[in-house]
Parts: sequence; structure tokens; C-alpha cells
Amino acid sequence: MEGGAVTSSLIDEEDREQYSSSVTPILVFTTSVAVSGSYVFGNAVGYSSPAESGIVDDLGLTTAEYSIFGSILTIGGMLGAVISGKIADLIGRKGAMGVSEIFCTLGWLAIILAKDALWLDLGRFSLGCGIGLLSYVVPVYIAEITPKNVRGVFVSLNQLMIGLGKALTFLIGSLVSWRILAIIGIIPCLIQLLGLCSIPESPRWLAKIGRMKEFESSLQRLRGKSANISQEAADIREYTDYVCKISEDGILNLFQRKYAYSLVVGIGLMVFQELGGLNGFAFYTSTIFESAGFSSTVGDIVASVAQIVMTTLGVLLIDKAGRRLLLLISIVGTCLGCVLTGLSFFFQDLHLGKELTSLLVMLGVLVYLGSFEVGMGGIPWIIMSEIFPINIRGSAGSLVNLVSWIGSWFISYTFNFLFEWSSAGTFFIYAAISTLGVVFIAKLVPETKGRTLEEFKHQLQTICNKHNFCDNFSDWK
Repeated sequence: MEGGAVTSSLIDEEDREQYSSSVTPILVFTTSVAVSGSYVFGNAVGYSSPAESGIVDDLGLTTAEYSIFGSILTIGGMLGAVISGKIADLIGRKGAMGVSEIFCTLGWLAIILAKDALWLDLGRFSLGCGIGLLSYVVPVYIAEITPKNVRGVFVSLNQLMIGLGKALTFLIGSLVSWRILAIIGIIPCLIQLLGLCSIPESPRWLAKIGRMKEFESSLQRLRGKSANISQEAADIREYTDYVCKISEDGILNLFQRKYAYSLVVGIGLMVFQELGGLNGFAFYTSTIFESAGFSSTVGDIVASVAQIVMTTLGVLLIDKAGRRLLLLISIVGTCLGCVLTGLSFFFQDLHLGKELTSLLVMLGVLVYLGSFEVGMGGIPWIIMSEIFPINIRGSAGSLVNLVSWIGSWFISYTFNFLFEWSSAGTFFIYAAISTLGVVFIAKLVPETKGRTLEEFKHQLQTICNKHNFCDNFSDWK
């Protein structure tokens, strides 16, 4: 079958608009259950900052030991990332979310009961495995169940809940002990495990594995009992049948010229998301504030509020302003935040006054975290869930997810050592990387707003021809 056979089944615009506007209570509920896993992610990432002083005092950890505790989350994340696409394709999106929450629950229990660094690290590693799975499967699941006109808003709820998880962990962590904070971390894990029993499986995954009756039932349930799903179902079914005939599942099959552009964009966005200093700011917020002479408690609270506000703003704007514009605004803001934070420590080295350094570090951290949440936090995951065809989505998602976690580990592990070498230089390095990210996004990242996952192929054809990524795009599925 030629690539044009797929386009022959594309429905007309009037019919598309009819099914693209379907937002039902079950869709909202299903998305809420899915993004409770995103809250778990944010909770795990945010835990190390408010818990640092309590854990170090109670268990007597050295700086190096606590750096291992903070960064081992990302080692687990790498393992979760490697298997995320395969698990999500093998047992379904719901099954993958369930497995991830089992890992997370066991991780929190190990931290709660820890008497030494070993059990802390084992718990943190288990948490990493769980959220490594969640970081892939949640945005993919939401992208596969939502209509195109609200897909951006719904998928961006993933980042909103990650931000909310981090923010509330900062707030609660300033009021309770690190063990109590870990106990609280189990609650959203249990909420998602219970909720998974009541939500439908991804229709696109069901279609991919040939369970057509369940596919139609799931789609009908998501769109509403009275909704006419015939056109949408036909579009998904024909596209899925086609790509499954030429399925090229497996990491090695990704490295073909026809997939080069998608891989460059997907991997590039994750590289700039992480190497711009995210986990330096997220894992060691308290350290940054205290080193600049600013109250870590006040700083954590203000930073958490800023993240919630800016993430909410990003959700409201994503399907209006578009992905690409928000990405550019976001990464320019993170670059500015790094520069301001770097300047605060530069002025501190010159002994120019505590008030100036405190003000600049507060402003820099707020600008960085707020700007990150507007776009760079969630949009790379949205684009990742949109840019790969379904026949390689599992393996491509695993690869991109792995790259993200490698970058996350690198920043979280090296931050303390860089910070001791040069506080100002650390943030200027992050700023330089973010500057390169601005150029990358401006030159290569496409706008995916308002297109079905099946339609996106035709936009990629135009872009690939422009950048000479593909000699023959007709076989890109």
C-alpha cells in the first residue's frame, strides 16, 4: 500500500470538527487519574530539596552521600525509561501506569523505614524506576485518548501536576519531617492504582494489538454514548492497520533516514530540557538560596507558588499560542534565570552586598522555574507523544525517555561538584546551553497544534523536504 492510501481515508473538515470537540466527563476523569501519576513524579523529584537538612542531620550523610541519594533517582529513571515503551506496548498504557505505581510505593516505603544511606538509596532508586515509566506513559496515554483540539491542554496537565507535586512537596516539607513527607508521598500512588480500575484503555493501543471490539467500546466511552465515532474510528483503524503491516518496532529500526527528523527533534528537546540546569534548580533549591544568603524556607514557598501559577498559565495558552512559541519564550526565560542566578554569586564573590545577591538569586530562581514551567517542562513531552508514528512510538519513546534521564542524572550528580568549583560559573554554563537551545527550537522544532496524530505525517513531509532529512518521505509511516 502506498502512503497516499492513508490520505485517501482522511475525513473532511466538517466531520473532523464534529468529533474533535468531544470533551466528556469520562475523558476528564480518565485524564485526572492519569495525571495523578504526574503528581507522583513531581513529588519524587521535589522531595530531595526540603528533606536534605533533616536526612543529613538524622542519618549523618556526607555531601557526597546525599548527592548519590539525590541523583540515584535518575539512575532508576534511566532503567524505567529503557523499558517504558516496551512495557506500555506489551501490557498497555494502564498496565504500565499500574506497574510504575508499585515501584513508587515500594520506594517510598523503603525511605520511610530507612536507617542508613543504603535503604535510602534503594528507595530512591525504586522511585526512579517508577517515575521513569510514568514520564513516558502518561503523556502518551493522554495524547492517545484526547481529541485534537484539546490535546495540548490535556497533555499539558501532565506538567501542571508535576509542578504541583514539586510545589506542594516544597511547602509541606517545610512543615513536617522527611519521614512524614515520604508517608504523604504514598497517597497519590494509591489514588492512581485505585483509579486505574475505572478508566478505559487507550483506543489506539487496543487498535494496534487487534482488539477491535474493545477499541470501539473504549473510544465510544471516551467520546460519550450519543457521540458518532464512526469517522474517528475509521481514521484511527485504517492508519493503525497500515502502520502495523510495516511495523518496525525495536531501537535499531529507529535509525533510518526517514525517522531522522523526528529523532533529532525528540532527542534535542530532551537534551536542552535537562542540560539547561533543571535538576540543579529542582533538586538543590534550598542549597542555592542558603548559599546566597536568602531564607530557604521563604524561597521554597515563593518558588512553589510561582511554579503553580506559571504552569497553569502554560496550560491555558498551549492550544492558543501554540507549542513552538511557548517553547521559545520558555527557554529564553530559563536562560535569563540562569544569568541572573549566576550574577548573584558573581557579585557575592566581589563582596558587593548581601542584599544585592539575595535579591538576584531570588529573582533568578523564580525566573528560571517560572519560565521552565510555561513551556520547556511539559511541551517536549507533548511533542514527543505527537511526533513519532505509532509503529515506532514505543521504541522511540523509550530512547527519548532514556536520553532525558541520562541528562537528568548528569545535572543532578554534577551540580554539587560544579557549585563548589564555581557557583557563578555553574549557572553561566547552563545559560550557554539554553542559548543553543533557543537556536535549535527556532530552526527545527515544528508546530503541532490542532492536528490529529494521523495528520501530522503530512506536516513532517514538508519539513523534512525543507531540511533534506529524507530522500523518500513516502515510506515514512
